[in-house]
Amino acid sequence: MRIGISIGTTFEVTDHRIGPRSVLEQALAAARAGLDTLSLGDHHSTGPTSYVQNVPMLGRILAEWDTRPAGCLFLVPLWHPVLMAEQIGTLAAVASGPFIIQAGLGGGSGQFEALGVRLADRARLLEEGIVAVQGLLKGDTVDSAPWGIRGARVAPLPPEGAEWWIGGSVAAAIDRAARLGDCWYGNADLTPATAATALTVYREACARHERQPVRIPIRKDVFIAETAAAAEQVGDRLMESGYRGLDRAAVAYGDPDGVAEQLSVYGELGFTDVIIRTMPAPAGAAIRSVELAGEVRLRLRSA
Repeated sequence: MRIGISIGTTFEVTDHRIGPRSVLEQALAAARAGLDTLSLGDHHSTGPTSYVQNVPMLGRILAEWDTRPAGCLFLVPLWHPVLMAEQIGTLAAVASGPFIIQAGLGGGSGQFEALGVRLADRARLLEEGIVAVQGLLKGDTVDSAPWGIRGARVAPLPPEGAEWWIGGSVAAAIDRAARLGDCWYGNADLTPATAATALTVYREACARHERQPVRIPIRKDVFIAETAAAAEQVGDRLMESGYRGLDRAAVAYGDPDGVAEQLSVYGELGFTDVIIRTMPAPAGAAIRSVELAGEVRLRLRSA
């Protein structure tokens, strides 16, 4: 099983240089740890909370990253397909390795209202947006009535193509991932029990659409420390405060052996990649958690 990272980009700060510097430090730690993939999230109109935007930040990170896959989450209904395709094409041309496009639906009325998109239209715009961007990145001339696009073409195109990871929780969304994506991207709120059920739904959808996924990734919130006690001090406090509304079984924290054991169940279910998101911790501890993820990776590879 491979271990990648989705770097957290939300910061409650007054000095807005802190966020980008922290993201870059985590990316460098992930590179040192030998993690298999790297990606950044997506959210909009978050002020006063600082949310470091993925496209410019990933461009900076790619100067330090090697040929391992890297990419971004795009909340597709909030991105005009031509702009999204142009950003992806440029980033993929900068990258030294394969590019990953993580496509999501998005939620929360605030960011939709800020960008002038009706929340009720998001499912339709997601599907039409994915189809439009896929065509543009193949070099096609694209029309899209829902997006008001006529005769669009973009360049540069991804030199090595791109992998489409499409998220979703309900059966219809998982079916969409099988139909339109290279793989389904399991969400962080899945426990081993719910992940097993969702994976069965996905495999059935792949069979219906005669698709073979390139990988099956799942995102997990994780914190790793040198000792189990040190990790539990951070993790237990977060869970007691209702961390992201997640069940304890949906997260993993402990020393490298303990976290490897907690994550190994997903490999046994059939997931090929765990994409870690570091749970909030003091800066030094967060960076060390990313570094220790390299030890988790080695344990899972040798299991």
